[in-house]
Amino acid sequence: MNAIEPKPQRWTAFANDYGMVLVLLFLIAAFSVLTLERQSSTGADAGHVVARNIIATHGTSGTVVVVAGLKPPDEAFLREATDALKAAGVTVAATIGGKPADARRTIEHVLQEGHSIDAIAATGDAANWSIYDRIESVGSDKCVSAAPTLWPTFAKSENVLNVANQTAIYAIIAIGMTMVIITAGIDLSVGSLVALSAVATAVFIRDTGAGTETGVGLMIVGCCVGMGVCALAGIFNGAMITRLGIPPFIATLAMMLMARGLARRLSDELSIQALPASFTWIGGAATFGIPNPVILMVVLYAVAHFVMSRTVFGRYVYAVGGNAEAARLSGVPVKRVTVVVYTLCGALAGLGGIVQSSKLGSGDPKLGLMFELDVIAAVVVGGTSLMGGEGRIFGTLIGAFIIAVIKNGMNLMKVGAPEQQIVLGAVVLLAVLVDTLKRRGTAH
Repeated sequence: MNAIEPKPQRWTAFANDYGMVLVLLFLIAAFSVLTLERQSSTGADAGHVVARNIIATHGTSGTVVVVAGLKPPDEAFLREATDALKAAGVTVAATIGGKPADARRTIEHVLQEGHSIDAIAATGDAANWSIYDRIESVGSDKCVSAAPTLWPTFAKSENVLNVANQTAIYAIIAIGMTMVIITAGIDLSVGSLVALSAVATAVFIRDTGAGTETGVGLMIVGCCVGMGVCALAGIFNGAMITRLGIPPFIATLAMMLMARGLARRLSDELSIQALPASFTWIGGAATFGIPNPVILMVVLYAVAHFVMSRTVFGRYVYAVGGNAEAARLSGVPVKRVTVVVYTLCGALAGLGGIVQSSKLGSGDPKLGLMFELDVIAAVVVGGTSLMGGEGRIFGTLIGAFIIAVIKNGMNLMKVGAPEQQIVLGAVVLLAVLVDTLKRRGTAH
């Protein structure tokens, strides 16, 4: 019997290490199959194909107008199609990136200048616009677009980036929540701290700086103020728990109410709009095509993974959650570690609020509503035990993406909001059930 005992242990270790990754991959595959449909080709590849088809049909002596919409891939289409046509000697009378009305106005202007249009190089979406048939001597039959391809809507590059971008804020806050739950605690205040940080930052920039003309330096100070206020709230949570013995649920529930009320009071319950354009760079811009919140998320998870797996502080956090009394007797500063964990959770919630307000370009006291539930769900689904002592930072990242993929996939399949809530509730319940069964098996 002893010879076969290591086998289930190996399977258990494999499930613990890679189970959530396999679940995420399964969900991605499932939603890719369920959203499979014929897609209009976009981007540079589509532009090259369209240019080649026009040259093959009309030769190089014709006059062409290149038309696309306003989506990010449309810019690549316009650039590639125009360059390929001009390189072949084709006359490109106009390159139009915009709405149907913009295309109609520009095409009519080209015709008024005496040009004849032999073909219209268009993206799949732009080729379906009805404006061409309303222009004399043009017609939709002159539109040339790349043939649609069979591709899952879920796996389109813009949708994947959108999922990652939407996940980033929850995932950033979930880093702090993971540490809190590993210590066998909970923090219900993170959603309200998102609003408090957004409002505090916006109020500082508006009242201390020059509003929309505020410089980058003062804007950075404002962001530090927003995070600092939330870090102080985390210190308060930790002090109430460690010094006065208040249960984490009650202490953070009280902070949730106080922080939300303070955000509403500071803003007079109004959204603060007087923010500089540079402020939107944090949450609304991209670097090398990757949204800045996603880059920030990746960097923070790398740092958090190192801290939790390679430092003394990380070992202390696990020790406090595993058995606080045993950790204290072993020399672990339990109270100090607990306060630091809640402080980090508050600061990261503050950072999440700054990113969210940057996306929207305003500090709104209504931000962060119900964020705490999504954040806790990501941590639990990622394998962190609510009983404390167990959990992994990258497991939380996987959990956040599992929640985001389920939400996005159901949205693409047009599943109603009530049904989505039922499914997400079942997912969280299943994650807790798995953790409970695993603990029972370990105990036996």
